[in-house]
Amino acid sequence: MLAEIAERSLASISARVLPRQSLRGLTHTRRPTIQRKLLAQRTIFTIVKQGYEGWRLSFGQNPVKLEPGLRIHIPFYHTIQRVDMREMSNNIKDLSGFTSDNVPVLVSGSLFYRVRDSYNACFAVNDFQSNVSAIGTSAMRSVMGHFTYDEVIGDRNKINSKLHEIIGKSIQQWGVDCTRFEIQNFRPSNRDVEKQLELQMAAERERRKQILDTQAMVNVAEGHKQRVILESEGDFQSQVNKAAGIKQKLITESEGLLEAAQNQGKALARQVEVLAESLSPGQEPTVDVKKKALDALLELRRLEQLKAIAEGHGNSTYFFGDSKGTGREAYEVENMERWKRSLEDHKKIQVSNISPPKVPDVTIGSAASTSAASTRQHLEASGWPAESLVA
Repeated sequence: MLAEIAERSLASISARVLPRQSLRGLTHTRRPTIQRKLLAQRTIFTIVKQGYEGWRLSFGQNPVKLEPGLRIHIPFYHTIQRVDMREMSNNIKDLSGFTSDNVPVLVSGSLFYRVRDSYNACFAVNDFQSNVSAIGTSAMRSVMGHFTYDEVIGDRNKINSKLHEIIGKSIQQWGVDCTRFEIQNFRPSNRDVEKQLELQMAAERERRKQILDTQAMVNVAEGHKQRVILESEGDFQSQVNKAAGIKQKLITESEGLLEAAQNQGKALARQVEVLAESLSPGQEPTVDVKKKALDALLELRRLEQLKAIAEGHGNSTYFFGDSKGTGREAYEVENMERWKRSLEDHKKIQVSNISPPKVPDVTIGSAASTSAASTRQHLEASGWPAESLVA
């Protein structure tokens, strides 16, 4: 209540004083600029900008929070502290330190922070900005000692997260939050160390290259191995398929031959039945009659074969069965051999220009015809009718 009454009284006083000061400024235009600054500082109003917060102290005590806008500020009675509530950054350049593998390095980074509580930022610490910078410098030097040189180069995000955690815990009691920390530059502190690191990196690259080359050779060998295995499996499967095809072919051919033999047997049996019925008309054929019919059919088949042999060309050797199977006597074969020898002698005589003896004109066809005629006579003597013996 008292504060409101004081503000109202001060407002009325300022309304009376300001016109007088403005009139004085118009009448005395040639006074120095120092007096003008003093007049500006003697104003009882102040402005808190957007993004800032202020704390007004009355004779150094009883802080009052000031929001952005036009506020009362009585000289010599009020003291105002302004705090920037926006995010700020603090650059740390060329900070020397050592890594965990004792490599001297120079590190540069940026610390980003924001004031969360303006009261603690003003009254819990003296000049929080310089203290935040000091905390960031010491924390960065401390964290660098926990990482090797290769880890810092390879994974900076891990270091940034560690720095954010450590600095945030240290400055949160001042009402300040660490938003993030970014390492911008990282390099050895002298040229000798840099050369040694370059040699080490070159050796590491060479080692990785050899590992990759070895792995590539292993992959090539593995691919060749797989190719050989696949080719052998393909050849094996091909042989299996060929064998299966040959097997199926032989089975099919054997089944075909079996079926053909069965059909031939059925046809021969049918011929035997027809021939036996013709030999015994009006009666049931007996076993003997069927046997005679079968022998007759076999003999006719042999006669057809002999006829084909006699009509062929280039045949010089003939094989005959026994006299029982063919129905011929052994002397017939001997006569044929004799005729062949006589033909050979006749040719030799012609070569030696000696008049050859008269040789009967005998051919294989006539021999076959003679054999067929003798066989026919033999069947007729056995009681076969002449009408059934048809070549």
